[in-house]
Amino acid sequence: MSLTALCRHLTAPGGKILPKNHRLGPRLICPEYSKSVQEVKTYPLLNQDRLFALCWNIDAEKNLYATMCPSPEPFCYHYQYSTGEKTQLHTHDYIELGCVVSGEFRQKILGKDIVFRQGDLCLIDKNCLHQDYLLDTPATILFFGIANDMFTEIMDGNITAQKIIMFLKPALLKQKDLQQYLHFRPVHDTGMEMEDCLYALLTELRDNHIGSHYICKGLLMRIFHILGAKYEFSLSKEQRKTMNWLVFEEVSEYIRRHLTSVTIQELTDTFHFQEDYFNRLIKSKTGMTYSAYVQKFRLEKAEQLLNTSSKSIEEIAEAVGYHNKGYFYKIFQERYHMTPAQYRKK
Repeated sequence: MSLTALCRHLTAPGGKILPKNHRLGPRLICPEYSKSVQEVKTYPLLNQDRLFALCWNIDAEKNLYATMCPSPEPFCYHYQYSTGEKTQLHTHDYIELGCVVSGEFRQKILGKDIVFRQGDLCLIDKNCLHQDYLLDTPATILFFGIANDMFTEIMDGNITAQKIIMFLKPALLKQKDLQQYLHFRPVHDTGMEMEDCLYALLTELRDNHIGSHYICKGLLMRIFHILGAKYEFSLSKEQRKTMNWLVFEEVSEYIRRHLTSVTIQELTDTFHFQEDYFNRLIKSKTGMTYSAYVQKFRLEKAEQLLNTSSKSIEEIAEAVGYHNKGYFYKIFQERYHMTPAQYRKK
């Protein structure tokens, strides 16, 4: 079964149908009732579950079928809408990850109209003001509500040096006043990787067996890893400036830790940026080329070893990544205006 088929199966009106006045109705779909009111949606689950899925299936007749997982029993909520209808302007007190499973979806986020196409995802920070448009075309939308403490665990537990992790940790966890969102578009062939993860996550939430929490957490970590490696996202000028500094700090730290063997290809493989990006980034922050920047770190490490260790100069050259002793002597003299032996003696 595909992800689209699973979503349609979960929202099929064959099971328990909730009446329009059911208390869950406003949680599943809240039509606009005021132009000025800003509704705050609180986290809906009161037990230990820290992740839920909300599924919308919209057909050509302007019927919206919705359901939520986990749930004590399967149900379907039906809402028939009119052309041009929107949901009430709202925020969440949790993180929302939305995915367009099929069709198109349109939202107004922070006053800006955005169209999401099939395969796109959107991460919306808590307190970020937005509303949903109910379009006239069929679509299947999947929303995941992630409790803030679970999101923090996922970000802290993901040790990969992905650009998405580096940006999200400070932007969405520590600077809540920014009220941000990130629109993800696939830029590499993800194959079935993302769909398989979303399918497994939705199935796990539906079944809600013992240990489900740990499986869901692992699947979310994998989803964010794929977003970091194979998706692009748009940033404002200020956000991009912040992210560039974060990437620069991460790249610098990586170079320090892998001083003897680091290559620009290794940075590309690790951080998933093109080679040109690293050259431009380092040049903009230091005025140096990539090669000069690495050389600076290596010579500073050599200087430290000359001062604090009894290693021979040949051993120090090897320890900082230079296998050609003559070249090491040459660049050391250019920087310090003396040979390594003279520097140690002095």
